[in-house]
Amino acid sequence: MTSPTATSPAALRIAILQVASPDEESIGDRRRRVSDLVRSTADADLIVLPELWAVGYFGFSRYAAAAEEADGETVRMLRGLARETGAHVHVGSFVERTPSGRLRNTAMLIAPNGDVVHRYSKIHVFGYRSAEQELLEPGSSLSTAITPFGAVSATTCYDLRFPGLWNTLGDIGAEIVIVPAAWPRARLGHWRLFTSVRAVEEQVFVVACNAAGVQDGVELGGASRVIDPWGECLAEAGAGEEVLRCEIDPGLVRSVRAEFPVLGDRIDSYQVEQPVATRGVRHNFERPEEARR
Repeated sequence: MTSPTATSPAALRIAILQVASPDEESIGDRRRRVSDLVRSTADADLIVLPELWAVGYFGFSRYAAAAEEADGETVRMLRGLARETGAHVHVGSFVERTPSGRLRNTAMLIAPNGDVVHRYSKIHVFGYRSAEQELLEPGSSLSTAITPFGAVSATTCYDLRFPGLWNTLGDIGAEIVIVPAAWPRARLGHWRLFTSVRAVEEQVFVVACNAAGVQDGVELGGASRVIDPWGECLAEAGAGEEVLRCEIDPGLVRSVRAEFPVLGDRIDSYQVEQPVATRGVRHNFERPEEARR
């Protein structure tokens, strides 16, 4: 099967801001630079940023100082830009300091009127050669936001490796899943694989915004992508900082699900049988001559 190429009159215009977070740039300067980038994409309906772009994902030593409340400076800036541009703005994610004082990796979607219409705290915090698991408290819930272009949800980076989470997104009706990330170049093949397979499994659009450049000695992969429900890559960025633009037809999700209703065939649980014991079973394997001696 192939993905239709024509877009409807209600096509959703997406701008993915594949931002770099160089160590020598201050958070204030980065916010100002990102503000200019958002304004430059004001003709888009949906603007998406990467994971922890303000502090830089790999800047673990800066997390505590850079942490913000849910309506801190980064979110306030982007709420104002959403009102200014008239676009939905996905903030990527930021280090949130919760009322209890714990830190979380939190993503938000802001509507054109400046309201926060969706929030998600990263459930699967990363532990492999990363301090995220030590520093951040995982989130615990999933939801969707009903927007003019469909039911929108989000996951973050490492969550791509966990199909059970994505199964739940399909079950609750997500049609577009936004994935801010800081995925290293060393595992770029996995990034392309997972963004594609999750779109196919759940018959959703995956809008994946990765970081670019080098952070604390780690090279990020770039390659931000938009994948349709058939698994077709509609757009992919290069390795460096850039703005990736793409138009999608949000109605494609429902037509794909109607044509190929695989989600309705999914079974929620499976009976597991005990393995058959093989102790005492004789096998007619010929041993080599040396083993007989």
